[in-house]
Amino acid sequence: MLFLQLPLLAALLPGSVNAEDPVELQVRLGCELSSSESAKGFMQAALEGSDFLSFQNTTWVPSPEGGEQAQKVCDLLNLYEGIKQIVENLMSKTCPRFLLGILDAGKTYLQRQVRPEAWLSSSSILGSGRLMLVCHVSGFYPMSIWVMWMRGEQEQLDSKRDDVLPNADGTWYVRVILEVEAEDAVGLSCHVKHSSLGDQDLILNWGHSLSMNLIILAVVVPLILLIVLVLWFKRRWSYRGIP
Repeated sequence: MLFLQLPLLAALLPGSVNAEDPVELQVRLGCELSSSESAKGFMQAALEGSDFLSFQNTTWVPSPEGGEQAQKVCDLLNLYEGIKQIVENLMSKTCPRFLLGILDAGKTYLQRQVRPEAWLSSSSILGSGRLMLVCHVSGFYPMSIWVMWMRGEQEQLDSKRDDVLPNADGTWYVRVILEVEAEDAVGLSCHVKHSSLGDQDLILNWGHSLSMNLIILAVVVPLILLIVLVLWFKRRWSYRGIP
């Protein structure tokens, strides 16, 4: 903004009581983008911390606080057609293009969808015979998420949700805690709803992995024993046939 500050200083210093005194000049130039993506530029200048003048409709306009001095400076600056054209281009063309470019570059990042990862943990509450079940959900984006402990289709209203916290990579983390009697933990599940999941909720059943392991053991172990027994009998009968 040196191209603007120099003419302003040139206009202000001759009228100062002492030309060697320092002058505090602040210049603010930018643009605002509305929801309709139409940009409105602004340019303002302040002298010694008070509004002094602004640029409106290709013309320098004094601020009421600036008084007669601001009017004189505006009259002088309005003679500089080149500076007026530069400011007009910055406000109406350069700034809006720059702002829209930043928004376009960040749109993909801001609108990204990252699926959450979830896992369960538990701990015993000493001396109470109760369990503290914790549903951890991490790595999701955007921030909005719904997590609830449920029994069938019934929400467990005693569930306590912590604040959603940021991860180092820009995604989010949350946990939901439910305290229950140890014998009542069977049949509970943690349900997660998030925009990245669409209509498919993420469901984690408490004790599901343990139940599956028991089922596998109940099926596989007898099968292995049966195979070993058949091989043993087959081998024994084969030896009996040898003279």
